[in-house]
Amino acid sequence: MDSLWRRFDRIIVFDTETTGIEFCRDRIIELGAVSLEEGREADAMDVLIRLPEGRTLPPFITELTGITGSQLLAEGVDQQEAAERFRDLLEGAGKPLLVAYNAQFDLNFMYYFLSPCGLAGILRLPEFLDALTVYRDRRDYPHKLQNAIDSYGLGESAVNSHRAVDDARATVQLLEAMAAERDDLDRYINLFGVHPKYGLSGRRISSVSYRPQPYQRTVPLYEAGG
Repeated sequence: MDSLWRRFDRIIVFDTETTGIEFCRDRIIELGAVSLEEGREADAMDVLIRLPEGRTLPPFITELTGITGSQLLAEGVDQQEAAERFRDLLEGAGKPLLVAYNAQFDLNFMYYFLSPCGLAGILRLPEFLDALTVYRDRRDYPHKLQNAIDSYGLGESAVNSHRAVDDARATVQLLEAMAAERDDLDRYINLFGVHPKYGLSGRRISSVSYRPQPYQRTVPLYEAGG
């Protein structure tokens, strides 16, 4: 990933597990992230987050992730503590890059997660890379994280467990595999692909450029018209 390390001192790859897909209504229940420095994992976080009083965990989320309501009560931290731990991971010396697989989804959730804690401003520190946008430029549909893991032959070491830190570490391996194939990852900084028919999903991120990304690949998204 030389193209990224020439521009950034730290790369933070993160993932969330949530109660649903509505970022302004649903809640983050697990937040995992790994911080890379000089190409190696230097720090990590993985926290379960308690739901507000009166909120319950949908059964299908337990089926997907294995996380239970009782586990959140016993092992979870409150929202403020989790937000501060994420801030501590993101802050530090040097210029950070924040990465996720389907970053538009996770960043929308993180904005609504950090705002009540007075910490939404930390999202102004990094630049952003969406690993899903890169993968869509490389391979045919379907484009879930597990498809990417399988496509690059990472199944023996990368785990798409639907647990946040596992999926973050799987995304790190995917980035490395995509960079080994063609190291143009720096061309996707702050560039997110959107559905060519349905457009942007969620809240627009001011520092990100959005371009329609068709399934029929002809040129990389960074060479396509806006």
